[in-house]
Amino acid sequence: MNIKEKVIDWKDRLKDRHMLTIIVVLISIIAILALVIYKKQTEYRQASENSYNQAFYELVDYVQNVENYLGKSLISTTPEHGAETLTNVWKEANLAQTYLSQLPISSNELENTSKFLNQVSDYSYSLSRKNINNESLTQEDLDNLKELHEYSVNLENVLNQLSNDINDGRVKWGELESKGSSVFAREVSNISKDSFKNIEQEFHEYAGLIYDGAFSEHITRANKVGLTGDDIDEEKAKSIASEFVGNDRIEEINFNSFSENADIPTFDFTIKLKDEENASDVSISITKKGGHILYSNFDRNVESENIDEETAKELGIKYLEEKGYKNMKATYYIKEEGIMTVNYAYVQNDVTMYPDLIKLKIALDNGEILGIETQGYLNSHTERSLESPKISKEEAKEKLNKNLDIKSEGLAVIPTEYKTEILCWEFKGTVDGTDFLVYINAANGKEEDILTIVNTPNGTLTM
Repeated sequence: MNIKEKVIDWKDRLKDRHMLTIIVVLISIIAILALVIYKKQTEYRQASENSYNQAFYELVDYVQNVENYLGKSLISTTPEHGAETLTNVWKEANLAQTYLSQLPISSNELENTSKFLNQVSDYSYSLSRKNINNESLTQEDLDNLKELHEYSVNLENVLNQLSNDINDGRVKWGELESKGSSVFAREVSNISKDSFKNIEQEFHEYAGLIYDGAFSEHITRANKVGLTGDDIDEEKAKSIASEFVGNDRIEEINFNSFSENADIPTFDFTIKLKDEENASDVSISITKKGGHILYSNFDRNVESENIDEETAKELGIKYLEEKGYKNMKATYYIKEEGIMTVNYAYVQNDVTMYPDLIKLKIALDNGEILGIETQGYLNSHTERSLESPKISKEEAKEKLNKNLDIKSEGLAVIPTEYKTEILCWEFKGTVDGTDFLVYINAANGKEEDILTIVNTPNGTLTM
């Protein structure tokens, strides 16, 4: 072998060694990355398991408290003690429902359980108000509480069994989250039925109590009563979004994501408009159930204000009617940088339904609707069976401050922070130059709420 051949051979060997070194380094990097990813995934799974375990055990504790306080309410003999006990039921049931919603179980699978806890909360609150007003519970009230207590005992027993399944490793949250409830369908030792299915079977026949009172219609109906219709897929949602915005206005529509864990699951899209150089893209969300518009918005510069507030409100009503939202009434608004955001409430037989709200963004240069948000409407909208007021308008006026100079009056349904609704006489008036809204319960004449109306250069707000 001559010197030239030796040099070539040496170079080849050097190249082979260099390549081998690169391969070894790459394999090492891949191995390290794999270990890091595995560690991160393990940590994430463990964190998820810990989070779900915490939510579950909080649920168990609060359900036990609900059962305990319901039992006490059955033997309470004074309105004062009854009010305290029932207030605790309301609080504990609310917290139980909060932790139930944090478990990786679809809302359909635990719909009856959630409904039960919701009604326990609302019903106990309404009875506590009775006690606070020094009214004794009727036999019907006590019978209803007894029934709720029996169901709470059943729920507590099933949750305790499920707790044992989790402790023994037969139920794993991570597996449930990734594979869904079907993971429980298989037979395992010492479990004859799916634990969560057991919970639902306990309440399969539970249809909700029927009792007299201003809040009963709200309590006995399911949540999100305005969210009607069958489930749709991504393609159908895309078609609905395109039609809502206007096919002739769209240059391009892109699917962003499916918001599965949102309060209302939606298909989310971004739409690029034709001939809109100074406008942002349209963001629009279509509900999986029923294909309703939950949210749509885009922004553009509004350089001038060519229409007044009343005209803008009327344009908003016309827009809502065209989109299928009938009998809407403008209530309060705020105006910023040439854009007016207006709240519209549904009106049924001359009664304003404040829970059924839709918000619109209206451009004051040409009246274009820039945005819509319908969450309140989808949560609450339904045709209500309202009882006739037991307190007349004149009787309600007697409850008002004598200095209130009344400007308008009528019936309204107002929401409460306790997820209930109350039919009230609504009076708008002025005292010493300040505007107020006063709500008098149409069933018992009690003062339910007072709002201060704040008139600013940018709109009318309530506090």
